[in-house]
Amino acid sequence: MSGVLPFVRGVDLTQYDFKGGMFPEKIKHMSGLRWLRLDRTNLCYLPEELGDLKKLEEVSVSRNGLTSLHGDLASLTQLKAINAHHNQLKNASVPSDIFSLEELTTLDLSHNLITTVPPELENCRSLLVLNLSNNQIDSIPPQMFINLTDLIHLDLSGNNLETLPPQMRRLVHLTTLILNDNPMVHAQLRQLPSMIGIKTLHLRNTQRSLSNFPSSLDTLKFLEDVDLSHNEFTRIPESLYTCQTLRRLNLSNNQIHELSLLVDSWTKMVTLNLSNNQLTSIPTSMSKMQCLRKLFLNDNKLDFEGIPGSIGKVMSLEQFCAANNNLELIPEGLCRCLDLKKLILTNNRLVTLPEAIHWLEHLEELDVRGNPNIIMPPKPRMQTEAPDKVYNIDFSLNSQLRRIGITPPASTESATTSHKDHIARRHRLRRNRKDDGGKAAQVLQGLSDMAADDKVKKYYDDDESHGALIKSSKRWDEQLEKPDVNYTSLFSDEVGQFPGLTLWQIENFYPVLVEDSAYYGKFYEADCYIILRTDQDDSGNLNWQIFYWIGLESTMDKQACSAIHAVNLRNMLGAECRCVREEMQDESDEFLDLFDNDIAYIEGGNVSGFYSVEKIEYPLRLYALKGTRTLTPFPVPVEWASLDPHQVLILDNGMIIYVWVGAAAKGVVRSKARLIAEKINKDERKNQAEIIMSYQGYEEGDFWELFGGMPDEITPSDLSVYRGGRPALYRVNLGMGYLELPQVKYQLLLEHETKPDLELLPKKRLVPTLLNSKAVYILDSHTDVFVWIGRKSQRLVRAAAMKLANEVMNMIHRPSFTLVSRQLEGTESVIFKSYFQGWTDVLRVDYTKATDQGTIIKQDKKSKEDQIDLSAIFMPRQPPMPDEEAEQLMEDWNEDLELMQGFILDGKKFATLPQEEFGKFYTEDCYVFLCRYWVPPPEDEEEDEEEDEDKEQDDDIQCIVYFWQGREASKMGWLTFTFSLQKKFEALFPGKLEVVKMKQQQENLKFLSHFHEKFVIFKGSRKAAIKRKSDNEEQPQFFQIRANGGALTTRCIEIDTDPHLLNSEFCYILSVPFNSVDMTGIVYGWIGRVSSSHDAKLMEDLISMMFSQDHSIQIINEGEEPENFFWVALGSKPDEYPEDAEYLHHSRLFRCSNEKGYFSVSEKCADFCQDDLADDDIMILDNGDIVYMWVGGQTSQVEVKLGLKTCTVYIQHLKSKEIKRRLRLVRKGNEPKEFSKCFHAWGKFIKAPE
Repeated sequence: MSGVLPFVRGVDLTQYDFKGGMFPEKIKHMSGLRWLRLDRTNLCYLPEELGDLKKLEEVSVSRNGLTSLHGDLASLTQLKAINAHHNQLKNASVPSDIFSLEELTTLDLSHNLITTVPPELENCRSLLVLNLSNNQIDSIPPQMFINLTDLIHLDLSGNNLETLPPQMRRLVHLTTLILNDNPMVHAQLRQLPSMIGIKTLHLRNTQRSLSNFPSSLDTLKFLEDVDLSHNEFTRIPESLYTCQTLRRLNLSNNQIHELSLLVDSWTKMVTLNLSNNQLTSIPTSMSKMQCLRKLFLNDNKLDFEGIPGSIGKVMSLEQFCAANNNLELIPEGLCRCLDLKKLILTNNRLVTLPEAIHWLEHLEELDVRGNPNIIMPPKPRMQTEAPDKVYNIDFSLNSQLRRIGITPPASTESATTSHKDHIARRHRLRRNRKDDGGKAAQVLQGLSDMAADDKVKKYYDDDESHGALIKSSKRWDEQLEKPDVNYTSLFSDEVGQFPGLTLWQIENFYPVLVEDSAYYGKFYEADCYIILRTDQDDSGNLNWQIFYWIGLESTMDKQACSAIHAVNLRNMLGAECRCVREEMQDESDEFLDLFDNDIAYIEGGNVSGFYSVEKIEYPLRLYALKGTRTLTPFPVPVEWASLDPHQVLILDNGMIIYVWVGAAAKGVVRSKARLIAEKINKDERKNQAEIIMSYQGYEEGDFWELFGGMPDEITPSDLSVYRGGRPALYRVNLGMGYLELPQVKYQLLLEHETKPDLELLPKKRLVPTLLNSKAVYILDSHTDVFVWIGRKSQRLVRAAAMKLANEVMNMIHRPSFTLVSRQLEGTESVIFKSYFQGWTDVLRVDYTKATDQGTIIKQDKKSKEDQIDLSAIFMPRQPPMPDEEAEQLMEDWNEDLELMQGFILDGKKFATLPQEEFGKFYTEDCYVFLCRYWVPPPEDEEEDEEEDEDKEQDDDIQCIVYFWQGREASKMGWLTFTFSLQKKFEALFPGKLEVVKMKQQQENLKFLSHFHEKFVIFKGSRKAAIKRKSDNEEQPQFFQIRANGGALTTRCIEIDTDPHLLNSEFCYILSVPFNSVDMTGIVYGWIGRVSSSHDAKLMEDLISMMFSQDHSIQIINEGEEPENFFWVALGSKPDEYPEDAEYLHHSRLFRCSNEKGYFSVSEKCADFCQDDLADDDIMILDNGDIVYMWVGGQTSQVEVKLGLKTCTVYIQHLKSKEIKRRLRLVRKGNEPKEFSKCFHAWGKFIKAPE
């Protein structure tokens, strides 16, 4: 028998999968079990092990699809509650012997297939709660209520009942009666007045009307909750007005036209629902319902006059819902309900709202959708707001210039200072002059007192004996001289000179400064610390507080050194404070106030002078990632079969963390996985672990050693089998000789210590507010079992929880790599926190920390949360590459090129690309180019060559493989390349091969130089183009020749056949096919009016390369276009199109992101393209006239706010240089032409594959 299992009194195994006989046998060892929950466990029958639990009092087997309850339930004589709702039980499925259980008080058989009430049910005299709802019961036998007179709760809703037996009037103890959704049109409910104990009465959708509702309810003195919704009332029954104890009343979905003034009798009403009626007004007497918190008036016919202004007297009102009415305004009195939290006014006729709406401090939700003419009142601006600060970051231009070491110009300084008011200064001086009379008298009196003191002092100075008396009056400790001790070897000179908090950790007898502020308040149990708090008063004097903290597991040498060095610190500062000793788990309130958050304890410690610390052993684990925006790691087997080319996995080997990136993995997932590894390193490895990015095909040998060897091939694998279901969170309860393990129903508000954000609840995700510091929890995620220990929890509960966690792990069938880990409050692992929503967002970015003003931020080992980098927006624009330099680079790179061989992906393999097609690319294809370069020998080898001329030497070579992927090409091309051509090339050129992966319009300059500006990109695929040509189904093609930042980046790209895309500064090629045998078609070369002669010559060369001799070629200048084919092919002749491209000389593209762990701005090169717009970031485009802030579809609200401030700083910086810009906001997919024209060949955004 297991040690801790007999002491378990209750366990909740909800949502475990016990299908196919997987029920844990160890349950029978829980001989003291009192309650057991087996909901949603896929049980097909009752387990045999239940018969061994003789002390069982409550069993729940709901939502399992059970077809029978036959088993050993009748042998459990102490059974009090049976919960079997949401199954497939029929009449014969319920054994009759369970009704003979003398202790049975609760029976729930709802949501089953029962058609008649079991006849033996009347023998269950002890029954208190009976739920037979949502079955198919037609009638209730009269004798049933003869013996069941002690019933407290009766639920018969969702059946086919037409009448109720008269014997129901015997249920005088009944407090809850639920009869919803029954066709009781003929039932007069005459039994109701006899049920004097009723508190809750639900009669929804029972065909109630004024004729079949009781005329008197005076005897129901305790009635609190009434539901009469979905009935046929035309007005409120008079008998309800006499129920002065009502707290909740639901009359929605009736035909009520008006309310009586008698509503003021409901003085205790909390919730009133009158939605979906015919109300045109509500009475003024409703203002006397001072307890009313929720009022629902949706879907009525209310207008502005229908809501009295006296509604503002209901001071307790928290929710007011009046959607789908005819409201033009709402009364201003409603804004006097200062506790209002929710105001729903959708689909009305609102024109505006009262200005007082802004003063509702507790308002959480205001919904005015469906009011097209509404104009929101202006929000009054608080004077205390700092307009240049967001998240405590100073975004003023001067501050940002100082951060990068630039002195702000005088114009910007003067702009921020206020102008002097000379008239006000003259008035102030006059007032001071009038007040000089009183002040002058005070000054004269002070001078007289000082003169008198000088006389007394002179008198006593002449008396030597009295002078000696004065000297001897010093205290004894003031006469002692401080020893001349040099403390610089222990503490730096800057210590205690600036306000703030400073920590030292004792290591090898000496204090070591804790530089990372993230560890402030996180103490290792086996360490000792010195804490210095420096404050500065109004007069500029510094005050100090010194504490030394003793860990519970710390050694004697650390304790002694912390006390000694705390005194040394006090002596060095000359402080008058005393050194305060603080012990672990017994800290003073004064010490706890030093830290912003609660302090946390971490297991372990640093090196001691006398004792060596054991090296922490980290288990080898491999994590896959699930999720889209928020990634959650989950363990998978450490074997190469777990690697998937479409996935990014994290291999945790302790002090080395690998981030393995599959060949077809998304870049966003790769970046987020890297941030997870960074977070693990920072929180759990003290920033001492090494993080290695390992890409598929480029893994190091050490990586494969951890897997036991390198595989021949990596194929996609299904890792979802290791995810498990929704994690189960248990709370460990310890009583007098028993343990309980209930699950936390974390979708319910009642389980939260503090009210969570409502947006978190529908997703049914764990949130940190569920964890109570006084308790211990077990989190079971199928492949991991975590034991979370609250800071204030009892030691016995901690010990019991660890044993229970091991039992839970062994009890349920799990993978072999499952581990049990201990999580202390405040030092939880990244993997544990990833299961909770809102706890950690991969890498927490603290934007609330203010950096020191007037200092240059250096890129050192500072915490990333303290950084912000806007330096890119202050840098000058990158000038275009001169043509001479571009020609020289092109010549040099092509002289070194010895061989160039091309391949194109054809189906699932690469085929050789003909030489004449070099320079022709298609957006749906992938290409590979093998380039062999001559590498000149170093200078010292040239000298040796002159000495040994007769000696033959082999020239060194370098091989580069360029992989080019079109915008619309499949990502399988890269995967095919890595498993086919790449391995062949590596075998041919061992140690001399370099692979460069490129995407369309993001090519390497060296690669572009090999095509001598003849780089053409066609739409579609090469295979489809050949087929169209052979089938004579070619369509007009329109190409634009454009260079971004120099001649090297010249491309000819096919664009849409839109005449508005013409520009007088570029050259274009238009192909018009005839699809005839005699002539293939006409190719027009269009030369813009202000285009360069170089582009015109290049255009002619491109036409010769792109099209065969059977095309008719016509070179035309702007304005000489033929009407018959040119404009017809483009659609029509436009009224106007741009005549210049001045934006090319000004356009700049910046990226704003926090992927580094802090907010930073970087600039894209001049050769940017549409695919450089990152969907999860903010992009800033300056086209020379307007500054656009582009917002991606996955951009966070934090980045939007910080990006907006960055745009403001950028525009202010340009303004200081007398350059004017306007600001506009652009969302992805709604870009105007002024924005898209800055990108060559703008098109639709490519959607990521599912």
